[in-house]
Formats: sequence, C-alpha cells, structure tokens
Amino acid sequence: MERPGAPSLPDAVKGHWADRWAPAGLRPYLRLARIERPIGWWLLLLPCWWSAALAAIAAGQPWPNPVHCLLFLIGAVAMRGAGCTYNDIVDRDIDTRVERTRQRPLPSGQVSLKGALAFLALQGIVGLVVLLQFNAFAIATGFASLGIVALYPFMKRFFWMPQIVLGLAFAWGALMGWAAAFGSLGWAPILLYLGSIAWVVGYDTIYALQDIEDDEIAGIKSSARFFGENVKLGVGICYALTLIFITASLTLARAGWPSFAGLSLFALHLGWQVARIDRADGAGALRLFRANRDAGLILFAAMILDCFI
Repeated sequence: MERPGAPSLPDAVKGHWADRWAPAGLRPYLRLARIERPIGWWLLLLPCWWSAALAAIAAGQPWPNPVHCLLFLIGAVAMRGAGCTYNDIVDRDIDTRVERTRQRPLPSGQVSLKGALAFLALQGIVGLVVLLQFNAFAIATGFASLGIVALYPFMKRFFWMPQIVLGLAFAWGALMGWAAAFGSLGWAPILLYLGSIAWVVGYDTIYALQDIEDDEIAGIKSSARFFGENVKLGVGICYALTLIFITASLTLARAGWPSFAGLSLFALHLGWQVARIDRADGAGALRLFRANRDAGLILFAAMILDCFI
C-alpha cells in the first residue's frame, strides 16, 4: 500500500491524473511504470510512428496504417512501463543512493519485490498481445529486442556509454513499423534505426545531466559523465548523426519535400537544444529532454503530409 504522503518523483508531470485521481493502492504501481512521466512512452513510440510513415511513403500509401499506429501506442505504453519496472527491480539498491531516485516505489518500500515482479509480468502480457497482432516477421523482430532490453540496466555499472545500449532498445520501433507493413526490412528502416539510436543517445545524455553528482558518488557511468565539459559537442555529434542517417533513410524511401521540410524543422529544434545545454542546470536539462517529443512529432507530421501529397 502507498504510504501517506508518498511523494511524486521530481521529474514527474505536476498534477498528473495518476497522482490525483487513481486509487491510492494503484498509485505506486503507476509510478513504477512511470505513467506520470509520459515523455518516456512518447519517445519509445515516435520511432515506431516514423517507421510506419516511412513505409507508407515507400509504398505510395495515403497515410500510415492507422491500426498499426494504434497498436504501437498501446505497446509503447505497456513496454515502456515494463522496461521501467524491470530497470527498477535491477537497480533497487543503486536507487537508494541517488537523490532523484530514492523515492521510487521499490527503494522507498511502496511496492514489494513480489508485487513488482507480478506487475512486470502483467505489462509483458499486454505487450505480447499487441505484438501478436502483427505478421510473423514483425513478431520475430519484436522478440529480437528483448535481449537488449534485458541487458541495459547492467550496462551503467561498467560501460561509460550505457546510452548506446538504451538507444539500441528504445529505437527498435524504427524497424517495427516497416516490418509490420512489408514483412521484411531494408536499408531505409535500418538507416532510420541508426538515426533513432543517435537521437536517443543525444537526448538521454541531456537527461543524465540531472544526475552527474549522484552518479559519481554511486559509481554509475553515463554519457554525460563521459563527455564531461564537452557535453555540448557530444550531444551535437549525436544529433548530427541523427540527421545524416534520417536524411539517407528518407532519400532511399523516395520521400518528398514535406518530409525534408519537416526534417529541417527537426534539425533546428535539435540545434536549439544543443545551444541551451547547461551542465549546471538540471531543471533545464529536463525541459530540453522533454522537448524531444515535440521535435519527433514535427517530423512525424511532416511525413504524414508527405503521404497525402
């Protein structure tokens, strides 16, 4: 049960329905799934939607498959929640040593380990039901990501760039939309995947700026610590790679001017983020990180317009 006055985490959306209206007994589990921090499932979803739109452009369809887009939405919420739950199970001891995470449901005692494992299984079942709605190739492609997801929480203990492994997992949707549409893969979705990986590494480096001091104390490695004083350059390189790979992907899919116009706006947004990075401003880092939802939606909207024209 939730302890009276159990606080929301510092980076949660203020006044979120999960904290205001959900039954008290469910709130710790919703926090375990990061429901009150929707930016996570948005960032997992966007490469899926990009990939679905890319497939529609390549196939000459007037819009991305709406059923696939809806399934990706449900799957992103469920699997992001499952990934966070798994991550918290693995990191429950480390989280007690980090100021921003010690109030998470597991280290704070709001949820038991058995309860967290049961909740993980429930979310996994939802994700599985969603995945089984796709063709056999897409199902196999989805299952292939599980090893990366399982590996990620351990990487921060010994690998200076765990964000790369996070990118491999979080960008997987860039393959799924195309696989669901065509039952195969090609260079266009692979290049989109590479661009999405670089995007994830860039924005999660910004996110990790919030924890640099605590990570040093706890011995946790991150790209923010790795780049150090050169973090703007590091994020800038990641975002430059993002744009190079996505440009190549759109070119191979024979995208039209709306997609490239949207990519230009996307590039301006990423450049604005790099210019605003301040290693000493944790709150600003969180705002920049969250802004990537808008950046990703700009590109997706442009790709949808491309399908219509």
